Amino acid sequence: MKNLDKDIQKKIEDWLTPSYDEGTRKAVQDLIDNNEETELTDSFYRDLEFGTGGLRGIMGVGSNRMNKYTIGKATQGLANYLKKQFPDQEIKVAVSYDSRNNSQAFGQLVANVFAANGIKVHLFTALRPTPMLSFTIRHFGCQSGVMLTASHNPKEYNGYKAYWNDGCQLTAPHDKNVIDEVNAISSVSAIKFDGNTQNIIPVGEEIDQLYINANKTLSIHPEAVLAQKNLKIVFSPIHGTGITIVPKMLEAWGFEDVSVVAEQATPDGNFPTVIYPNPEEEDAMALAKKKGEEIDADLVLATDPDADRVGIAVKNNKGQFQLLNGNQIGSLLIYYVLSAKSELKQLGSNPYIVKTIVTTNLESEIAKHFGVPCYETLTGFKYIGELITNLGDSAQYLAGGEESYGYLVGDLVRDKDAPNACAFLAEMTAYFKTKGKTVYEVLLDIYKEFGCYQEKLISLTKKGKAGAEEIQAMMNGLRHNLPTALGGIKVKEIRDYQLSQITDMSTGERRAIALPKSDVLQFITVDGDVISARPSGTEPKIKFYCSVKESLRDTADYFDVQTILEEKVDRMMKDIVS
Repeated sequence: MKNLDKDIQKKIEDWLTPSYDEGTRKAVQDLIDNNEETELTDSFYRDLEFGTGGLRGIMGVGSNRMNKYTIGKATQGLANYLKKQFPDQEIKVAVSYDSRNNSQAFGQLVANVFAANGIKVHLFTALRPTPMLSFTIRHFGCQSGVMLTASHNPKEYNGYKAYWNDGCQLTAPHDKNVIDEVNAISSVSAIKFDGNTQNIIPVGEEIDQLYINANKTLSIHPEAVLAQKNLKIVFSPIHGTGITIVPKMLEAWGFEDVSVVAEQATPDGNFPTVIYPNPEEEDAMALAKKKGEEIDADLVLATDPDADRVGIAVKNNKGQFQLLNGNQIGSLLIYYVLSAKSELKQLGSNPYIVKTIVTTNLESEIAKHFGVPCYETLTGFKYIGELITNLGDSAQYLAGGEESYGYLVGDLVRDKDAPNACAFLAEMTAYFKTKGKTVYEVLLDIYKEFGCYQEKLISLTKKGKAGAEEIQAMMNGLRHNLPTALGGIKVKEIRDYQLSQITDMSTGERRAIALPKSDVLQFITVDGDVISARPSGTEPKIKFYCSVKESLRDTADYFDVQTILEEKVDRMMKDIVS
């Protein structure tokens, strides 16, 4: 350990004391004995922090890993904060978990710590999707909640999503305040691990029907579902929680021909059929797509392990199944909800949609067409949930989402909701089919009316302490060498969300950004194209998003225009990602 930083050495020595259990001490000692200095550094160089998705990391020993002590410390800090925020009240929380390795054990651990602090815990008796936790918090009037999941990360990861009383993940000031409470815990002896089991209340299948029934009331065109009840749907939960709810949800809405991908139906934290259990990945969708081809499906759906994200495949005009990206799926949902409600005169009073700053502007163009405001938030669905809560009854939230395959129709929860989105995507497909259109044809019609958009995401993975430093250096480099052109196209303005300012590149004029500070840079060209750069809040990655558009005069020209846009994206990305 002689080459390690002194602060890291001190932390390691602390984890070797009797305050930690024998198994933990042995695991730390094994790393020392095997001269695993890089692993020791990455495991102890920092404490896990709440990002856009809460606490998330690789499972293992150390302050920068997901384990009994980091989870216990986070829960004790949250419990301390809840007691300060809700004095002289009975405090209630909900706790759920997904299919990841250790998730159920971690869920029980969290429940025990809350219970030991005198807090009532509504603990799920079996794995369920993340949006159901948000629903349950709101249903039982809980002050907080915790979901044990690492969403779509690889199998080595687990995570801890903390929620507030509105069913939304922690936002300012609560997120920072909870961190302060967690950091104030200087010894593991301050963590109350042994819970009072009388404070733990089981949550069983009864909540399923409440959630499904509440969602069904949101249906816009139930008659279209009835007419297309034999719509052929393929569904894969990718070894996750979606299997517990999505088939039930689709059946309740009236769909009678749902085929589940057998190879991926069983919850399994090792995700044996995929490398990344992420519906954004083509490999993760491969088995579902194959099943769709076998049965000539109308719609292919797949959800990530905690079922808050959904990917789809539909047949294109050549009869081939094609994966749609998150921006395309979101735009179709927005178009369906707004067009259907507009036609039925059901837009309501003060309707609005929401998207994040890195989500396609096609959604705002669609909203503008229907006279519906489109709000923008920082990346992370918690900011969408926060906006819905803040606007409250003064306006009516219709739909929204983010390019990373997270959507929500209606305001039953305050998180992205894949079972909800699956039901609406199926209803949308049924409705368009009654009109003689496929989903793909509708997408091309949207491009013809509002402009043909093409997006690309490049994610660079930079693991550990060295990786975090490299990501920060890349962002600093961009800020100190601002591009004046991208792909030969002049940059019109630069938005620096860290500085909360927009700079007009031609005049030098600066104006404020009315959003919280965030380490994001956006470059907007004179053509209206956008490139965004941001470090991920939940993964060791830096992400670069590009969105470009051209007019589409005839849907028959789509492939030619798409090729032009792809070349444009590649030219622009080369100037920013080097």
